[in-house]
Amino acid sequence: MSWYSILPPLIAIVVVFWRKEVILALILALISSEFLLVITGETQSIFVTFINSIERIIGVVTSSGNSRILIFSIVIGALLAFIRESGGVSATVQKLMNIGVAQSKKQVGLLTMFTGTAVFIESNMSVLTAGIVSRGLFDKFKMSRARLAYIIDSTSAPVCILILLNGWGAYVLGLLSNYDLEQSAVSILWGSVAFNFYAIIALLIVLYTIVFDKVHGPMKVAESELKQEQLEVDSGPQASKARFMLAPLGTLIFGMVGFMYWTGNGELAHGSGSKSVLYATILACTVAYFLLLKERQFTHHQLVDIGFKGMGELLPLVSIVLLSLTLGASLKELGTGVFVAQLVGAYLPIYLIVPAIFLTGAIVSFTTGTSWGTFAILIPIGVPLIQTLGLPPSLVIGAILSGGVFGDHCSPISDTTAVSALASGCDLLTHVKTQLPYALTGGALALAGYLLVSMILL
Repeated sequence: MSWYSILPPLIAIVVVFWRKEVILALILALISSEFLLVITGETQSIFVTFINSIERIIGVVTSSGNSRILIFSIVIGALLAFIRESGGVSATVQKLMNIGVAQSKKQVGLLTMFTGTAVFIESNMSVLTAGIVSRGLFDKFKMSRARLAYIIDSTSAPVCILILLNGWGAYVLGLLSNYDLEQSAVSILWGSVAFNFYAIIALLIVLYTIVFDKVHGPMKVAESELKQEQLEVDSGPQASKARFMLAPLGTLIFGMVGFMYWTGNGELAHGSGSKSVLYATILACTVAYFLLLKERQFTHHQLVDIGFKGMGELLPLVSIVLLSLTLGASLKELGTGVFVAQLVGAYLPIYLIVPAIFLTGAIVSFTTGTSWGTFAILIPIGVPLIQTLGLPPSLVIGAILSGGVFGDHCSPISDTTAVSALASGCDLLTHVKTQLPYALTGGALALAGYLLVSMILL
């Protein structure tokens, strides 16, 4: 692997912050990655770079897991449109305020965090559920969508990687099971929870933001602009019945749990996240459609129009998700992640190895836009360090998982960052810009934690 493998993600990141165009940045990064693959090959001409880029997209789409993610990202637009246009959101906001659980900014923030935590089965589902529940409440209390995007994004992945009774846990357990270690893979994985410093710190920072109603940096600017410009909050269609929101949302949550059990043959942790989230979303969309039709809220033709309009609103974000997945596949073949991982020096003092693993995980995740891909790259590198140097297994695995989530939170080319923006109704670049100071603060504290623990234990 060579130094030039890092160029495509750097191009994407520079273009994102320079031109403020995510789709253009991802396209240029993809083409540059495919160009590097062509010129380092032996048989192809550089003129097939464009064709190879198209074929890479086709290859990503033909993957069943990726196809489910893309279809889900489109169908969720219809569900959100049904819930919004029915007046169910406004009715639910009023109901929550009437029963006293959403009467202040603090209560709304805690409700959002609790919702994201309760739906720990799958990160996208956690983000979507918390986003759907809280959009109207954040508007009501004149809190920015950027704050909502930050809270749900910084709650979902940390909760999923800490609780582990889900697809995240099953995935990491599968990676660890390939190695012979003194401790069982299960005990190492559960032991890593206490050493997953970034995930723990991220949740504590979210809690601080909610309890003390404090925002900093670009987030504070976004809140100030909202107060100046949005004197009257548009709560959407007139309130109708809360069940127009609660019934589809309940179907979404319980359907996700049920399908995880079903696809896992009775074991929740072994269920397929991509299958379950797609099936649950389609089921919830169907429930919303028939409920609105039965209540004569809309006609069939009106519901079809609303559904397709909702899907159309999400096409730019779906395109970002598609290009992010495609770029990740191209960078994997180019060897970007492996090259970055190899930057961990073989001659580092032993107490710097774990902090270096954390930083490497963050860089790999940031440049490739995937935390799961980072786990797949770094666990095969971290386990030999455990075996040869006698490092604490749970500490090393905790640093890998922590770094992967940290880098993903910072990355503008991450598909989960795009889904968080989608769920909150926030502009993607605004979400990245406003979340970055919080993520960097959490990352710096986590790095200091790994350095301190390493100096004590090693």
